[in-house]
Amino acid sequence: MNKIVALVVVLIVATLSGCASVPMESIEKDAQAKKFVIDSSKANIYLYRNETFGGAIAMPVALDGKVAGKTGPKTFFHWQVKPGTHEISSLTENTAKITIDTQAGQNHYVWQEVKMGMWTARSVLHEVSPEKGMEGVNECKLLKSDI
Repeated sequence: MNKIVALVVVLIVATLSGCASVPMESIEKDAQAKKFVIDSSKANIYLYRNETFGGAIAMPVALDGKVAGKTGPKTFFHWQVKPGTHEISSLTENTAKITIDTQAGQNHYVWQEVKMGMWTARSVLHEVSPEKGMEGVNECKLLKSDI
C-alpha cells in the first residue's frame, strides 16, 4: 500500500513540474522591461512566477478584470498602468486576488506563488519589496500580455 501512495505522489509531482507553453515576448522587450524604467506619470506592475513547481500548469492571470494571459514557470508580466488601485487575479484551482495601490513613478512587484492543490495547482499572490521583486523578475522571461 505504501508503494502505491509513493507512486501516486511521484506522478503528481512529475505532472506539476513539467513545462507549460505560454506566448513569450522578444529578447529585446524582455531586456527593456528588466531595466525597470518608470514613466513619471504612470506606474509599472511586474507580476512574476519564478518557480518551476507546477510547471506543467499555465495559470491564467487578470488585471482589473481583463485576462492578460497565462504564466508558466520562470515567466513575468509587465504592465504600465495609471496610478491608483488595481486588482490582480490568478485563476487556478482557487482564485487568488490582490489589490495594490500603485503610485506614479514607482514599480510594484507581485509574486505569484504556486501551491499544491487537490486536483491541480493553486496560487497565492504577494506584493513584495522592490529588491525581492527585481531579483524575481530577473530570474524570469517576459510574457506577451493580452492587455
